[in-house]
Amino acid sequence: MVTERIDTAVIGGGQAGLAIGYHLAARDVPFVVLDAQDRIGDAWRHRWDSLRLFTPARFSGLPGSPYPGSPWDFPHHAAFADYLEGYAAEHSLPVRTGTRVRRLGRDGERFVLETTSGPLLADRVVLAAGFDARPRVPAFAADLDESVTQLHSADYRNAGQLPPGDVLVVGAGNSGADIALELARTHRVVLAGRHPGQIPFRIESRTSRLPSLMVFTAFSRVLTVRTPIGRRARSRVQAHSGPLIRVKTRDLADAGVERTARIAGVRDGQPLTQDGRRLDVASVVWCTGFDPDLSWVDLPGIGADGLVPNDRGVVLDVPGLYVLGQLFQYSLASSMVHGVGRDAAHLAEHIDRARRAAPHRDLPPGPLPRDPELTAP
Repeated sequence: MVTERIDTAVIGGGQAGLAIGYHLAARDVPFVVLDAQDRIGDAWRHRWDSLRLFTPARFSGLPGSPYPGSPWDFPHHAAFADYLEGYAAEHSLPVRTGTRVRRLGRDGERFVLETTSGPLLADRVVLAAGFDARPRVPAFAADLDESVTQLHSADYRNAGQLPPGDVLVVGAGNSGADIALELARTHRVVLAGRHPGQIPFRIESRTSRLPSLMVFTAFSRVLTVRTPIGRRARSRVQAHSGPLIRVKTRDLADAGVERTARIAGVRDGQPLTQDGRRLDVASVVWCTGFDPDLSWVDLPGIGADGLVPNDRGVVLDVPGLYVLGQLFQYSLASSMVHGVGRDAAHLAEHIDRARRAAPHRDLPPGPLPRDPELTAP
C-alpha cells in the first residue's frame, strides 16, 4: 500500500477541526481533516433530544460564517450539527469522514498516522478530536443490581429510555441539571452531586442580553491563562464543572427534584450516598463527565490519561504537534464554540511560521492538490 504524504493532518472534524481548517486554508497551508464520524456534525447529532446550546447564536458561529438566524436564539444540537456540515462545504474544507486514526506515532521527523483508510505521513499534526472521548462512570457502578437501568449522559436521549420508578441523576453540573429537570416531568428524580453555583440571571430573557454579552465576553477575554483571575478560575474549572447556565436551583426545586449528597458506593445493589443513605431507585443516569483518551497516541510525554502539556496549544516537547479544544486551553471559552476560533487562528499562524522557517526540500512547492472526492459535500 502506498503511503500518502500530507503537510498538516488535523485529527477531528468537529468545531475545533473545522475552525483551524478555515485558518490553515486562509494561509494556503495544505492540510486534511480526518474525522471518525460518518457525517460532519455527528458528534452533536448523537446527543439527547432536547439539548440546546448554552451559548446564543451570536456566540455559536465559527470564523468566517456567523450562525444564521436571530443572534439571541439558542440553537438546537441537530441544527448546530447541520451548520457544521454546511460550514465545511461553504469553505471547501478537505474533510475525510469515516476515517479513524488508530495510532499516531513518529518516523524520524515526520508523524505516522495509521488510519482505517490507510497510512499517512504528516509533517505536522493537530489533535482536535475532542477531549471527552470516554464516558466516566465510577467503578462501583458495576455493583448495582442488574435490575437497575444505567445510562451515561452520552447515551441518554429521552425519558422513554427509562422504566417506571425513581431515577437517580448523578452529577449536578449543566448536563445533570438539564436531564434531571426533563426527567422530573415523568419520574420522581433525585439529583446527587456538588452544587456548582449558577449564573444569576436567565440567559434566554430579553432583559438579560446585556449581562449575557458581558459574561460570554468575560469567558473569552478576561478568564484567560494570562490574567490572575483567569488562572484561579482555571484550576477550579478543571477540578469541577462550571456554573449552571440555563437551569437554576429554583427550577429544580419547583419541579420536585430532590437533592442529595454525592454517591459514594453501593449497598445491597442500590446507590449509597456519602452520608450513608441507601437510595431505592429503578434507574441511574450518570452525568459524571468524560475522560480524555489518547491511548492511540504513541509519542513521548503523552499518556493514556490524555494530558498534553502545551503552551496555548503548542506541544513544546513534540515539535510539530498541536492540540486544540482543550478545557481552558487559553481561556474559559477555549472548549466552547465561540472561543475555539481564536485558538485556531493562533495555531494556524504558528504552523505557517514553522513551515516557512524549515520547509522540507522534497515537498512540492505550494499547496498539495486536494482530491475533490475527499472534500466535504
